[in-house]
Amino acid sequence: MPHDKKVQMEIIALSHSVTQSNNYAVVLQEKGKKRRLPIVIGGFEAQAIAVSIERMRPNRPLTHDLFKNVMDTFHIRLESILITDLKDGIFYAQLVCTQNGVTQYIDSRTSDAIALAVRFGVPIFANTSVLEEAGVTMEAEEPTPITERSDAGKEGDPTGKSGKKKKSDWSFEDYSNDELQKILQDVIEKEDYEKAALIRDEINRRKSGK
Repeated sequence: MPHDKKVQMEIIALSHSVTQSNNYAVVLQEKGKKRRLPIVIGGFEAQAIAVSIERMRPNRPLTHDLFKNVMDTFHIRLESILITDLKDGIFYAQLVCTQNGVTQYIDSRTSDAIALAVRFGVPIFANTSVLEEAGVTMEAEEPTPITERSDAGKEGDPTGKSGKKKKSDWSFEDYSNDELQKILQDVIEKEDYEKAALIRDEINRRKSGK
């Protein structure tokens, strides 16, 4: 295990990657400070993180849900995750696990480690050397979370069935609460949790009267 001071991080956003098309960025921020660590991840991993953050319950367990279930079954506790290194533009991470009082450090892709961290509700840490190399202090506009993107209706409507409208043409105002509930169920069955998160946020917004 690397001997490096570590700092606690928190997830502040999931957004489209501005440098790599079809990818996303999970943005971590040093707890209590302004330094941030953007990490480019794949669409599947972004979806896995978003599903857990939004507390959605898939009809079938996703890969990270399955891994958590296996760990729980065999009484393996995930204590934290640690982003250990950055080499050639690739972040490296470890799962800090305990079983029967013994601590083990398991190498992991950073995106998978974060997806597990949000499922177990454990802290995310990064070595200071990683932050010093890749951390940034951002004073500009906040990155747009994946659950707030206006283009979530891929084919112009949330289910992607009509294909008649452009992405930007679709509006929540086109649907009643009952219709949104039915659409929500439909996209969950299709395991399109990114769209489901957007629709669920709108339903919650209407309930709160905001």
